[in-house]
Amino acid sequence: MDFTELLSSVNGDKWLQMKQNAHLSRTNLLLSRRFIILSSMPQPPRYALVAYIRNSVGEFVESLRRELHPDLPHLASHVTILPPRPILGQEVDALEMLEEVCGQTLPFEITLGEVETFVPVTPTIFIRIAHAAYRMRELHDKLNAGALAAPEEWPYMPHMTVVKMSTQEQAAAAFLTARERWAAFPGNRRILLSELTFVREKEPNCWVDLAGIPLGRSLVSPTAR
Repeated sequence: MDFTELLSSVNGDKWLQMKQNAHLSRTNLLLSRRFIILSSMPQPPRYALVAYIRNSVGEFVESLRRELHPDLPHLASHVTILPPRPILGQEVDALEMLEEVCGQTLPFEITLGEVETFVPVTPTIFIRIAHAAYRMRELHDKLNAGALAAPEEWPYMPHMTVVKMSTQEQAAAAFLTARERWAAFPGNRRILLSELTFVREKEPNCWVDLAGIPLGRSLVSPTAR
């Protein structure tokens, strides 16, 4: 190959590389624009199903949360049956399913266990469900269908959240404090779940109650109502 042919080959390679770079740039620009458009589109509201804990345990957890992370907005103590998700269809469709399934489920009692943490997955401190967690899983699996069907971000694990910190380091310190406070808690750790609440997310860390869903209502005889 003489010098002219070599120069032509080199220039051809450069030209091909320039074309490839230009194509990649156009592709990245299109992807960036698509991401911006999708990000700016209104997202569907998220819903969840929870059981509020309105007793001495709930008061303890809310007080402990304020101590560990005072900047967080107030969030009522609860255990979650269905984690946050969009719904398929209308709210009325989801409510009809909730009433049907929960109406066929008797109230049940759970017992709280020890303080644990989801670190390093998330900087969250929680109290484990030590007894009857399987009842919560069974109800979750029945309800995660139809209008309420959604893939879970994490495998469903029954628990009672104490607080979600900003960093793993903060979570490590909060875990030690929470474990010490919980060990000294003198109250009853058993909780009767007899009513659930269907909620909708209004904004981050702010949820609106939509409806109370009693457990076992359709199992009560007409004469007993």
